[in-house]
Amino acid sequence: MAVNPDGTGRLPAAFLTPGSSSFLEFLAEHQPELVPGRLNVAPVKGAVEAPHGTTIVAATFPGGVVLAGDRRATMGNVIAQRDIEKVFPADEYSAVGIAGTAGLAVEMVKLFQLELEHYEKIEGSVLSLEGKANRLSTMIRGNLGMAMQGLAVVPLFAGYDLDREKGRIFSYDITGGRSEEYGFASTGSGSVFARGAMKKLYRDDLTQQQAITLVVQALYDAADDDSATGGPDLARKIFPIVTVLTEEGFNKLSEDEVSEVARAVHARRLEHPNGPMAPVL
Repeated sequence: MAVNPDGTGRLPAAFLTPGSSSFLEFLAEHQPELVPGRLNVAPVKGAVEAPHGTTIVAATFPGGVVLAGDRRATMGNVIAQRDIEKVFPADEYSAVGIAGTAGLAVEMVKLFQLELEHYEKIEGSVLSLEGKANRLSTMIRGNLGMAMQGLAVVPLFAGYDLDREKGRIFSYDITGGRSEEYGFASTGSGSVFARGAMKKLYRDDLTQQQAITLVVQALYDAADDDSATGGPDLARKIFPIVTVLTEEGFNKLSEDEVSEVARAVHARRLEHPNGPMAPVL
């Protein structure tokens, strides 16, 4: 789409014509080749060697939700990156954690951010959290062709619901199928181990700080059993990305704040390598 087709400096007519409040639909209509799911990729045999993000976890607490991710990206059996960022703000009250093909996932998140911003500017109001989750579902479904070739994107979406006044979590499959998760959720290669850890430690009455510690514990357990998940790297000072969403909006914890929690968890693991134990009854 040429920005200045006639040399006058004016925007093309497409930008000035009333239309959908969806930026994705606008892009698909006027420049469809820029929509990630419509890229022409030749069929391939076997796994595609591209960096993959791994484990994302989330947990709710009274007043909000915590969304966190480890920092490792893998490519086959190789560590492709040790400090990748996998958790991004979607808007002021929601965030996305990415698992799957890293390059496509980051591109999808950026497009999702534009989608929410475009809607707010066109409609003059913020899309509901349920609506945001549905928009992301549509974007994932549009990537199905790429997913069938091994380039899947499976995010975890979390946010503070201004209408219900609580934190909520949504998980997805590669077809765009959406499910609301209650209490806690995980996705990525280490999700089974992370979910098992949270299942034993989660309570409905966790404080915000306890919820933060919970997700760090879960990522630690995931890294303990899943080679694609990176645990806290004390030598390189690489720690998980931890974000909190409340009625005050999106807040990414500083490196010092996460470091303090991660180092405390690590110190306890020196005494009890398997982590905190839940009571038998």
